[in-house]
Amino acid sequence: MYPERFSNLPAYAFPRLRSLLDVHEAGGTPINMTIGEPQHTFPDFVPGVLARSVSEFNKYPVNEGAPELLAAVCGWVTRRYSVDLTPDRVMALNGTREGLYNAAMALAPEVKNGQKPVVLLPNPFYQVYAVAALSVTAEPVMVPATAETGHLPDYASLPADVLDRTTICYICSPANPQGAVADKAYWAQLIALAEKHDFKIFADECYCEIYRDTPPTGVLEAVADTGCDPERVVAFHSLSKRSNLAGLRSGFVASGPKNIAEIRQLRTYAGSPLPMPLQRVAEAVWNDEAHVEENRRLYAEKFDDADEIFAGVEGYASPEAGFFLWLPVEDGEAAALTLWREDGVRVLPGAYLSRPGPAGDPGQGYIRVALVAPKQQTRRGLTLIRDRLYT
Repeated sequence: MYPERFSNLPAYAFPRLRSLLDVHEAGGTPINMTIGEPQHTFPDFVPGVLARSVSEFNKYPVNEGAPELLAAVCGWVTRRYSVDLTPDRVMALNGTREGLYNAAMALAPEVKNGQKPVVLLPNPFYQVYAVAALSVTAEPVMVPATAETGHLPDYASLPADVLDRTTICYICSPANPQGAVADKAYWAQLIALAEKHDFKIFADECYCEIYRDTPPTGVLEAVADTGCDPERVVAFHSLSKRSNLAGLRSGFVASGPKNIAEIRQLRTYAGSPLPMPLQRVAEAVWNDEAHVEENRRLYAEKFDDADEIFAGVEGYASPEAGFFLWLPVEDGEAAALTLWREDGVRVLPGAYLSRPGPAGDPGQGYIRVALVAPKQQTRRGLTLIRDRLYT
């Protein structure tokens, strides 16, 4: 039985999807376009690195990450964002989901200004954000990220009394599921808002290396540009999407040294550091860019296919980054069920990633489609979706 504060959580998206679809036969050869699990090959040097370091499975892992891994992460941040980090501003993560949750546990105060604290979330959202908010007994406030707001949440539109109670705001850029990117102006406005109302920005940037043309601006760049206190922001990155290594469960968190010290302290007692052979793999992968460029090329081809297939479809928006399509439909659940029963295509109803609010449910009229399968399979799935839903 969940504690009372978790009692109103919706079912997690994928068990909910199985309950919807799996009682029906597929209407064709199944094509799974639901989960963001990359299917491109990971770097070919990974098995060799793992084999050379396999003896380190008999050692307890370094809690915060081996010095070599932290150096590789800092080097990547410098190359990618022109920002210099010292190792005391970084910690390796056993998957970014761990970090997105545990950072709230480590950094969120129990009260703010004598009142119940608030954690801000985009809506739709990655569900760990909401669970983290509830776990620190904060009030989750979900802010619509719709076409009208550029598919990013307009946190500045919230009342001052809500912002004054805010301790953390989550932001995903590039956004899951819409693929929208926070530009320098958006980051600058959000940082100014956080400084005015004294809250921390948790920036989930797991999709930052999958983009069309221009590398997305990162929150660490924005901190450097604005000169704000680095403790104001906490950035999360992952190898799952960048390097097709979802099963490695490896990422990192970067912030100011005080925040990282608090997160490391929690890890010491309640976390699960990455095994040393996997840290060696992560070190090698952060140091290599050739495989990332190839990965991006493969996604670019599928983006081009999507633009061709959905050309002329009203409401279709070609994503700036990430690897999802956020396709407009009349009803996401009905569309997903139809696609499965008629064509064998599995997609995710948008409402499984969102919650209803005063202005309605921002995910209700969408389906999320993952472009992670090989090109020909992806193209076939997209064509079936177009022919079934839009012609």
